[in-house]
This record gives sequence, structure tokens and C-alpha cells, in this order.
Amino acid sequence: MNETTSTSMRRYQHLLVGHGALVLLFGFIVGFGFLFFLLGKIALWPIPGSIEIQLPGTYDAWRMAHLEGILNGFALWIVAAVLPLIPFEAKGIRNLTWGFIFIAWTIVIASLIDPLFPDARALEMGRNMMNTIAFLTFYPAIIGVVVVVCAIGFKSLKAARKL
Repeated sequence: MNETTSTSMRRYQHLLVGHGALVLLFGFIVGFGFLFFLLGKIALWPIPGSIEIQLPGTYDAWRMAHLEGILNGFALWIVAAVLPLIPFEAKGIRNLTWGFIFIAWTIVIASLIDPLFPDARALEMGRNMMNTIAFLTFYPAIIGVVVVVCAIGFKSLKAARKL
């Protein structure tokens, strides 16, 4: 690996780690929404007072939205760690990096739509506008992650046979 390639690899690793941290923070913030849903009010100790409001959504929807941020943030960190082992050329590494960043953000954004708009689970196209938005946000990411994981698996196993 030459110096330019090494510098590029480090840049992509930093991008993945940085976006991973932001996605994790998103998950943490959504966790407060989950907490407020469970409490049936908005209250943060030691701040005095509370706002009596039941947030929309379900337990499962809030838990999933919270965990999607946590899991996708950590997934970006894992990709950053194994990036030098993935046998792609520089352009492939760049595309992989931005692809995983796109996938992580679209999944966490789509997962937040369900608790905020309870009739928008993104399981099928249609039903209502928010469901359609969630579907169109979520499914390209799912297709993308399947394609990327298959490409990584295929190329990595092919490279292993050559060693």
C-alpha cells in the first residue's frame, strides 16, 4: 500500500468513525424520546418541572428507533476497523465508505418515522404519506446493505483463496 493509498484509507476510516459517532448520538437522543414515551411526560432531573404529554408510538417502535442508532453507529465503527482488510481498489473503498454512511443514516431516519407517525411502519408501499416516505427511505438502504455485504464477502473469500 503506497502513501497516497494509506492516507486515503485513513481518511475513509476517519469519516466512518465520525459518522458512526454522529449516528450513535442520534440513537442517544432518540433514547430520550423513548424515555419520555415510557414516562408519559417530558422530565429531566435535575431540571425542575415536567411537561405532561404522552408521545405517540409504541414501545417496540421507540425501542427499535433507539437501537437502530446505536447498532448502526457501532456498525460504522466496525467497518472502519476492518476497512484495510477489504480487498477493493481505492474507488471501491470510497464507494463502500459513502455507501455505508448513506445506509446508516437512512436506516436511523426511517426507523424514527414509525414512533412519530404510528401508522408508518414501512413494511409495504402506500397506506399513507408517512408510510410511503419511510418505505422509500428504508428499502434502498436494505437493498444497498445486501449488495455491499455480498460484494465484500465474495471479494474477501476470493482474496483468501489467493493467499
